[in-house]
Amino acid sequence: MILEIKVPTVGESINEVTLSRWIKKEGDYVQQDEVLCELESDKATFELNAEKSGVLKPIIPAGEVIKIGTVVCSIDTDAPPPANLPVADVVVTAKAEKQTAPAHASTAVAPTPTTPAGYAVGTPSPSAAKMMAENSLDTVPATGRDGRITKADVINAIKQGHKPVSKEPAQSNSRNSKREKMTSLRKTISKHLVQAKNQTAMLTTFNEVDMKPIMDIRARHKESFQKKHNIGLGFMGFFTKAVCNALSEWPAVNAMIDGDEIIYNNYCDISIAVSTPKGLTTPVIRNAESMTLAEIEMKVAELAKKGRDNKLTLDEMSGGTFTISNGGVFGSLMSTPIINIPQSAILGMHKIQDRPVAIDGQVVIRPMMYLALSYDHRIIDGRESVSFLVRVKEQLENPEQLLVGADPVKLLLDI
Repeated sequence: MILEIKVPTVGESINEVTLSRWIKKEGDYVQQDEVLCELESDKATFELNAEKSGVLKPIIPAGEVIKIGTVVCSIDTDAPPPANLPVADVVVTAKAEKQTAPAHASTAVAPTPTTPAGYAVGTPSPSAAKMMAENSLDTVPATGRDGRITKADVINAIKQGHKPVSKEPAQSNSRNSKREKMTSLRKTISKHLVQAKNQTAMLTTFNEVDMKPIMDIRARHKESFQKKHNIGLGFMGFFTKAVCNALSEWPAVNAMIDGDEIIYNNYCDISIAVSTPKGLTTPVIRNAESMTLAEIEMKVAELAKKGRDNKLTLDEMSGGTFTISNGGVFGSLMSTPIINIPQSAILGMHKIQDRPVAIDGQVVIRPMMYLALSYDHRIIDGRESVSFLVRVKEQLENPEQLLVGADPVKLLLDI
């Protein structure tokens, strides 16, 4: 029987996807639920699995843009499996034979089967293939199941000094060029950025924050924090807490325009800008205002890992009421971030740099960071935007305010 595998429906607003790459090749015998290829929509990347076991015949080449419901490949389910079954199938068969064996034979010792070289030998996992390409590695010693190359294998190979594939140096006078189709995700990013520039009255206000108090806290407590929560203590948790507290004071910054109406949100779904191999994505931390700093750090790490591995779901990338972008990880000293529409504002973090500043009449060296708040002037006035950014700065320079969301002394005096 020839089974046709079609592109499934992945969202109400998604009509087409890009077949980014084939993981299996023509003639491979695939097991049921095994990953066949990667599909990329304008919002996320997802995998297409085999519905039945059999021999694969791809129909659509990699790089093609295809409609939902299009037949991508076929599987010949009547084709016999290869003699050299994968280890997992050998183990399952052995267990089945053991359960049906007579009682008097239970003490017999079965010979250990040798694992033949199968179709999976030398095949890297998606994440391993990405790392091999980035480091120009052709082959890597494999330790994964069925002889697969895992991400850990690539990391070990890099540590052990495996040299990249030798490539002929490009001629200095070369004038070659290469043309590639834009991916669905890149098209969507481009469209949203242009819409943000054309449809919003975008303006950016700047401030700077002394990061020494936060850095002192991290230096004192990072080991105990790591030990208790099994996650590193970064900066994003502090910034997210400060932003959520400031949004409660200045709700217009957390609002958005819908036609002739303004939607004010009483919750903080914070979008975190994450750089992935396919482009910039903004997964969302839901109800960040009700989360502890440790919970925020764990969620940020989870979303960042999924982003790097192209595992983010549509639900994880949709929505959001405010965005935080950290260009400082790439060395950016100052920038004007673009609003993530339909949101009304975005906070840009930047590189921490030692600079001379005046404190109590004395010039001292402090680790300073520039902050940039881009906002839609149609809904957010200058007073609100500047006050919001000043509130974020105050909390970061006085971390005790992050706990109660306000100046403890003013809270005590009720002023």
